[in-house]
Amino acid sequence: MYDRIILHCDLNNFFASVECLSHPELKNSPVAVCGNEKERHGIILAKNEVAKAYGVKTAEAVWEAKLKCPNLVLLPPHYEKYEIYSACARQIYMQYTDMVEPFGIDECWLDVTGSTNLFGNGFEIAEQIRNEMKERLGLTISVGVSFNKIFAKLGSDLKKPDATSVISLDNFREIVWPLPASDLLGVGRSTYSRLKSIGVLTIGDIVTVGEKTLSLVLGKNGVRLFQYASGLDNSRVLTFDEMPPVKSVGKGTTTPKDIVSQKAMKNVLLSLCEKVCASLRNINALAGTVQVSIKDKTLCVTEHQRRLMQPTRFPLELMRIGMELINDIWNGQPIRAVSIRASDLIGENDGIQLSLETDNEKYEMHESLEMNIEKLRKRYGRDIIKRASLMNDIKYTPTFLPPGFFR
Repeated sequence: MYDRIILHCDLNNFFASVECLSHPELKNSPVAVCGNEKERHGIILAKNEVAKAYGVKTAEAVWEAKLKCPNLVLLPPHYEKYEIYSACARQIYMQYTDMVEPFGIDECWLDVTGSTNLFGNGFEIAEQIRNEMKERLGLTISVGVSFNKIFAKLGSDLKKPDATSVISLDNFREIVWPLPASDLLGVGRSTYSRLKSIGVLTIGDIVTVGEKTLSLVLGKNGVRLFQYASGLDNSRVLTFDEMPPVKSVGKGTTTPKDIVSQKAMKNVLLSLCEKVCASLRNINALAGTVQVSIKDKTLCVTEHQRRLMQPTRFPLELMRIGMELINDIWNGQPIRAVSIRASDLIGENDGIQLSLETDNEKYEMHESLEMNIEKLRKRYGRDIIKRASLMNDIKYTPTFLPPGFFR
């Protein structure tokens, strides 16, 4: 367990860094990527180092960031571009090992234990990857090098941007234990609050308090945190083929205006359901349970879910079920945000039992139709085909498709 060499690579200020590559004139300006304020998505998603120096923080409101930095340049996000750069970064990692485990779009763990004869020790491999990332993609990364995944991630956070930090079996007590307990993976706000209530402020305090006490306070999570803090994490770096299956798929949105009518709610929900069903089709799954969540103008959140008698991934059916659930919990207050989630996923080849009332021929026809719609959208963009109820006043320009596209 202790002779492993694990790297954690974290792309610095990822969204903002990618945007600055497209706008080199902004290299020395404070830049932030943010949501659309007019659509009430006005929070900071990412910022560059110049903006960070002004105190701009991720997830704060745009107006708060502008108070700290009046000359802050605001740019909209381009997720497709980030996915491309993320994939390119992973290709660089794959040159050094096939054991690459993504942790979000901008972070990866690498197990380079078997690569040392070719590329040198862990620090040397990290330096090679950092340099190659800058030369080939124009991006910087911070790399943590350690003997387990937890400490490798801690290491990547120690020095930013563009640095390598080594946490070894010999020095981890001096480096890790003085850090705030909230820095440890698995310690969120709620857990940190409970730890503080028993006097645990640092990672070292987690070890001092002991496994038994932590188990009484936090249950299994307490035992896990004790092992993490003690350097006893032995979890493997997974390959892409070993990644755990998706357990749920959800989509949500904060609407530009409060939802006050059934018609408006149906349109918003249908748009979300189309995206959820597209994701389900991509992973060859159907929804076994549907959950909806609504947030009213007082920011009160209400949720409701239902187990389905027959799994589905048809947008109209998902919307119908979602509307029934929403009507059960909607008290008439204007709605600010809505989300829908499909869980208890069932594989499309798992032998689905159709209802006796189901028209099998019609079911197959709908499935074929949805598959062809997704083909169009993947090839020509999501706006190539829309349901009439979602068109509003948008003018539609037909696009000519190649003969035999549906064959």
